[in-house]
Amino acid sequence: MMMAKKWAKFLRDFENFKAACVPWENKIKAIESQFGSSVASYFLFLRWMYGVNMVMFILTFGLIMLPEYLWGLPYGSLPRKTVPRAEEASAANFGVLYDFNGLAQYSILFYGYYDNKRTIGWMNFRLPLSYFLVGIMCIGYSFLVVLKAMTKNIGDDGGGDDNAFNFSWKVFTSWDYLIGNPETADNKFNSITMNFKEAIIEERAAQVEENVHLIRFLRFLANFFVFLTLGGSGYLIFWAVKRSQEFAQQDPDTLGWWEKNEMNMVMSLLGMFCPTLFDLFAELEDYHPLIALKWLLGRIFALLLGNLYVFILALMDEINNKIEEEKLVKANITLWEANMIKAYNASLTGNTTGPPFFVHPADVPRGPCWETMVGQEFVRLTVSDVLTTYVTILIGDFLRACFVRFCNYCWCWDLEYGYPSYTEFDISGNVLALIFNQGMIWMGSFFAPSLPGINILRLHTSMYFQCWAVMCCNVPEARVFKASRSNNFYLGMLLLILFLSTMPVLYMIVSLPPSFDCGPFSGKNRMFEVIGETLEHDFPSWMAKILRQLSNPGLVIAVVLVMALTIYYLNSTAKGQKAANLDLKKKMKQLQLLVASNFHRYAGDPGVLLTLLLKSNDLCKVPENKHCGVAILFKP
Repeated sequence: MMMAKKWAKFLRDFENFKAACVPWENKIKAIESQFGSSVASYFLFLRWMYGVNMVMFILTFGLIMLPEYLWGLPYGSLPRKTVPRAEEASAANFGVLYDFNGLAQYSILFYGYYDNKRTIGWMNFRLPLSYFLVGIMCIGYSFLVVLKAMTKNIGDDGGGDDNAFNFSWKVFTSWDYLIGNPETADNKFNSITMNFKEAIIEERAAQVEENVHLIRFLRFLANFFVFLTLGGSGYLIFWAVKRSQEFAQQDPDTLGWWEKNEMNMVMSLLGMFCPTLFDLFAELEDYHPLIALKWLLGRIFALLLGNLYVFILALMDEINNKIEEEKLVKANITLWEANMIKAYNASLTGNTTGPPFFVHPADVPRGPCWETMVGQEFVRLTVSDVLTTYVTILIGDFLRACFVRFCNYCWCWDLEYGYPSYTEFDISGNVLALIFNQGMIWMGSFFAPSLPGINILRLHTSMYFQCWAVMCCNVPEARVFKASRSNNFYLGMLLLILFLSTMPVLYMIVSLPPSFDCGPFSGKNRMFEVIGETLEHDFPSWMAKILRQLSNPGLVIAVVLVMALTIYYLNSTAKGQKAANLDLKKKMKQLQLLVASNFHRYAGDPGVLLTLLLKSNDLCKVPENKHCGVAILFKP
């Protein structure tokens, strides 16, 4: 008996320990108690994204960056690992490093630094194969974890909300009697108060009568303004791309900071100001707050998606230019080598034997390496987005809150309740910024293995910085609403941006030739040829033959077709079960009202009550559950 009690206590303590190990749990609970579940859902989503990026970073660091650092050739041994002679003087300058050029460009941070040897080190580690497989694994893992989270949320949703006696349940079951910390008790009290506000707003929203014709006109007007904004932002991005192509043809030394970073800054500023315009347009529509949030997220999603794909199209033009330039450089290198060898032989007199022909790696001509260029662009976009976000919080939230707080006593009107007042937390803008930043990580991590690590630093600092900004500088929204029990709306947009982000990467892997003098796939016609090379050298001939047969396009198409049909069948079955579950809930509620309305009438006649219970059991269509009617009768 004593051992059983100790075991139960150990299990309880272990559960408490696991709960205490959840990162930032107390911070998120404090935010939820003050600002409601809608704001807390953003920080829960940020924490989940942190875990996804941590797994990606472990894969890229452990299987790509660390093996190259430990077993690869050191810096200065090859042209791809050496800063060119013309750039040595400024390679360590802060401005050069900030643009991820110089020493940063010729390091393990980017694709071009890695060697194309099939094996490296005493372990014969196959670096090109590992580089390719890790890139595919990161994409596959991301799809798997997003779909798993969506499936889990659908399972938690349970086929619909049961809101019967909602306020009674909140009154009698909300408090946690195991709380022993005063601060925790205050947070719990605030959380219960916020939950009641959310429930009251939900209840009122279902009873409001609207002027249908006026609402339709205002919503049409709001959508017209939204389309104008989207068209204007698309034209501005197109104009910035054209200017960036003109600047690329000029001498970099003659360009200022704005000309060098104009493309990145235009995209960041559009992502910062357009959501504010969309928020103003949403005031005309007068939707329920949760529906308004989804509309706002969809509009910002369309804006950022258009900006991202305009940027990708511009990048593809630049990649094609680099590939054409590589052809010229490759021909010039052949002539350069022939001239250098001819000059070296001419320098030898008679039959004398001189030292071996050697040219320092810094003096060797090299191609533009379009893969490193792509990785640099995405790293710059990520860093500029982080800086823009933090500066916006400091200026737009912190300084504004300081002005309202300290100047309110000597101002002509009440600054706290009038203009400018304290800011509300922008859920839609922050969620979309997080999703599109993750899209850039998925798109650029194949060409810059350091991107997941950079994003981890961003997410880690964002959690503390934004938590501080919310608690110190923001106020709860005037119209509170309860967040959905599942974050599938966020995850659905994340899944879409994952699909749209991986398509350009897969196109580059399959269709574009790798650079001839940089990266682990140099010397090959296509990047995926590393798989065929591995099958040829490291597998028995019979196994390689089987694997080639399994990769036959006809077999792959048949397997994909069977998988699609299976998914359709399972989806149809799940929808049918969910509909049956909702229908059963409706019948149970009807029977509950029937029994409750007749209970006082037949309280003295047990036979009639028994008949009602039997009817309820029959209508429940659960013959094996003999207590269904009793459960309905005595349900609170």
